[in-house]
Amino acid sequence: MVTRRLVLLLCLAMFPFAAFSAEKEKKPARPQPPTRPFDAPGAPKFVRLDGKPGVNPPVDAEGDFVLGPDYAAAPETKAVEGVPQGKVSQFTMASKDCKLFNPGIAREVFGTVDPGNPKTLIVETHPIDYQRTVTVYVPAQYVPGTEAPFLVTHDGPGMGRPDMNLARILDNLIAQHRVPAMVAVMISSGGGDAQGHERGREYDTMSGLYAEFIEQEVLPLVEKQAGVKLTKDPEGRATMGNSSGGSAALIMAWYHPEWYHRVLTFSGTFVNQQWPFNPETPDGAWGFHSTLIPGSPPKPLRIWMAVGDRDLLNPNVMRDGMHDWVEANNRMATVLKAKGYHYQYLYCLNAGHGVGNAKPQILPHALEWLWQGYPIAKTP
Repeated sequence: MVTRRLVLLLCLAMFPFAAFSAEKEKKPARPQPPTRPFDAPGAPKFVRLDGKPGVNPPVDAEGDFVLGPDYAAAPETKAVEGVPQGKVSQFTMASKDCKLFNPGIAREVFGTVDPGNPKTLIVETHPIDYQRTVTVYVPAQYVPGTEAPFLVTHDGPGMGRPDMNLARILDNLIAQHRVPAMVAVMISSGGGDAQGHERGREYDTMSGLYAEFIEQEVLPLVEKQAGVKLTKDPEGRATMGNSSGGSAALIMAWYHPEWYHRVLTFSGTFVNQQWPFNPETPDGAWGFHSTLIPGSPPKPLRIWMAVGDRDLLNPNVMRDGMHDWVEANNRMATVLKAKGYHYQYLYCLNAGHGVGNAKPQILPHALEWLWQGYPIAKTP
């Protein structure tokens, strides 16, 4: 009698690729997040733009706006003949040479909900060595020896892949005197994502630690490697990120407003993703809009945000009511308005996490809005 096990082994031997394909098909795909209407109960009172591709809110406007569902790349994303081009360089930082994040951490499996505390996970981690790439853009207008304003961006490109798109945008905006001649410092993470990985430890932890790492360990190397001086004036310092990089941008400015006053986020992870659990901030970055901002005097921050109407919703095993990216960003806009912050919030129709299809249209606009009020030298 031929057993089922023998039949399976014969099939695997005769049709290994078919078996592999069947195994791949068994893995369920993550469902696409639902589209959330911009006028849902509890959402901010958005100003609806005309929906034409390429239309953004006024660059000096504050408040909440809906745009899309179609988008057009801004002309500033293209290289323009005759526009001075900045210099892009890169260097690496090894974990063994770091003080605050040495060694790194990583996990093998996602983790399980802590039965004693549904707001956190039980995650097993192990130490790792890692390298991070730091990419530096220096504008052609930079005068050696002078202090330059600068922008810190998270999830910077890897070695050999400089972010020329951001460089082109800055080249054009600087030449048009729409932003100051700034240095851009693009820093990659230590790797992985979310709870139990180095990126999650750096970006999602509700403390000043990551800002302190950048201040004490990264920026001195940037000045040395790129031959620049960076301003100490917090009005001349901005930080920007996508997803957890967006929450990291706000975390840096919130815990160290003496260093950063300008924050730019795409699909900011203002949800409960902090790990390990901290009883002082039990809701992670969700606490920004639930307790921290409402319960604190306004800080001197200028904040630009964007989210997609199909942004993330409960992407993991935690069902704590604090993992809806759309709701989190809506709540952020609501509390920022209530506390009198300078902010602009774009709700992007037909866009998912990271608003990738809208970003080529809105990033130049976001940068110009972010630097409103900062003096811009009228260089030739």
